[in-house]
Formats: sequence, C-alpha cells, structure tokens
Amino acid sequence: MKFCKKYQEYMQGQDKKLPGLGFKKLKKMLKNCRSDLQSGNGIDGVHDSQTCPDHCPVCDGTFFPSLLKEMSAVVGCFNERAQKLLELHLASGFRKYIIWFKGKLQKNHGTLIQEGKDLVTYALINAIAIRKILKKYDKIHYSKQGQAFKSQAQSMHIEILQSPWLCELMAFHINLRESKIKSRKAPTLFEGCNLTFNDGKPSLTCELFDSVKVDIDLTCSICLDTVFDAVSLTCGHIFCYMCACSAAGVTIVDGLKAAESKAKCPLCREARVYEGAVHLDELNILLSRSCREYWEERLQTERIERLRQSKEHWENQCRAFMGV
Repeated sequence: MKFCKKYQEYMQGQDKKLPGLGFKKLKKMLKNCRSDLQSGNGIDGVHDSQTCPDHCPVCDGTFFPSLLKEMSAVVGCFNERAQKLLELHLASGFRKYIIWFKGKLQKNHGTLIQEGKDLVTYALINAIAIRKILKKYDKIHYSKQGQAFKSQAQSMHIEILQSPWLCELMAFHINLRESKIKSRKAPTLFEGCNLTFNDGKPSLTCELFDSVKVDIDLTCSICLDTVFDAVSLTCGHIFCYMCACSAAGVTIVDGLKAAESKAKCPLCREARVYEGAVHLDELNILLSRSCREYWEERLQTERIERLRQSKEHWENQCRAFMGV
C-alpha cells in the first residue's frame, strides 16, 4: 500500500478529528508542476527541459505556505494534547482530583496509556508524511529547497520530532512499562520506545513503521555527562537545568525565564530559547530509576551548589536593600 493511502486511512480512522497534512492535495500541486516541466510549457516560460528554478510559481506560491500552516497545526495539537496528558499523569493528591473534576481528561489509567501511544504514532506518521512530501518536491524540482524548508521549520520550532513533548511521551511509556505496579487487564504498552546505553552514554530510541527511528541523545553537551534535572530549550536541545542556567547567565534562583532574549543555545546558537524551556519531568523520573548511583551522586553535588547560589543570591539582595 502506498504511503499516501496509508496516511489517509490512518487520519480517517482517528476517533477525534486531528489536524493533518493535506497529503493528496500537496501531491496534486507537485503533479501539476511535473506535467508542466515535462511538457516544457510552464508558466510564462519559467520551466526548461531539465530543471525548475529556485522559486517556482507553479507550486511555491501554494505548496510551502500550505505545508507550513498544516505543520504548525499538527505540532500545536500534539504539544497541547501531550502536555495535558502528562499533567494528569504527574499530578498527585488534591491537584489530580481537581483536574479530573474539571473534566480535562476524564479517562482511566488504561486509556491514558493508549492515548499516549496514539500521540506518539500521530507524531511519527506525520513526520514521515512531511519527510516524503519534501523529498518528492526536491525530486521533481532537481533542487534542495525541500531540505532547506525542513531546516527553516526547525528554526521556527514546528518540526514535530523536535518537540520536547515527544521525548516526554517516550519516557512516559518506558516508566509505565517498567513500573512494579502491573495489572493483567492493563493494555499492552508501547514497545517501540527504549532507553539504551552505548558506552555508558544514554539515549531514548523509538522505532516504528517505514524504518523511522527517533534517537534522542541524553548527554549534556555542557558538562558532558548524563543530563540531570533535564530541561529542553525551545530549539529542542536538552541540557542539565543547572548547566542551562549557567549558559543563560542566570542563577537557579532566578530561573531560565529570567534569561535575556539575546542569550543563545550553546549548540545551535539560536537566541530566545530559554524563556519557553520545558522541564522534562518524565525523563528525570526515568533516569533517576535507571541510573540510581549516578543520580544520587549528582543530587548530593547539586544540592551543595544550589545552597551556595541561594545563599549568595539572598546576601546580595540584603546588601542591595540596605544600600551596602
């Protein structure tokens, strides 16, 4: 079965209407462009017999704007649903009761698991669809504009595989799978996600259909160790919370939201990435269970450093207040 048909059947089979790519419509735009290219007619003579110009009026005026709008809708829906799901899962006590009472997610444990699995599948099948349609664009146009658009989408934070909530959902499934509390009636957990170690370096991996593999490195590029108290910047790069604060030029007391807009990611050098950083709670739970000795050691080390920074911060505040 061709992917286009498989994708359409998948989207039509969703219980709730989810935004997706107009895959058939986008392919039709490219088909029209190919017909003009092969005939040598084009529009106003823009096509020649071998190549299509960098800016093709046959499809660029509708293709990329349509794709951009649809990608934004897909990643926005995914982020919102994943955030609500994990909010309920991590809530405890009275707060969880309030969330359930408000009806945000009136589902039992089994349906939470299934919804998380469905969200991961939704993210990956749309990632495949985007990859295929951009690859087709470049094939027809003999260009690299499709790859350039993909890079642009990453800088605009609408690349779904870049979403921190995908990382959180993967950790969510592994945490549930490895939980000691198991029920015979519980549905089968998503087996595609795993925490792997290569030469002691951890990474989250997820394999699904069409040979798509997500591999998220969990080594902090600042301290060069396994991420501790992990946060994901809006560019998608993951760091230890304290390392991120140091890179942003803020203290842990002030937090990442206090970072200046010109502060850049240490890896991609993109600015304005700290204010919207996401704390990866599910990932931290997973790593604390899987790397107990390391986690305890870092916990003790960082507790000392946090106390030092807190003490220094309040001493400075007192001096400023007293005018010393």
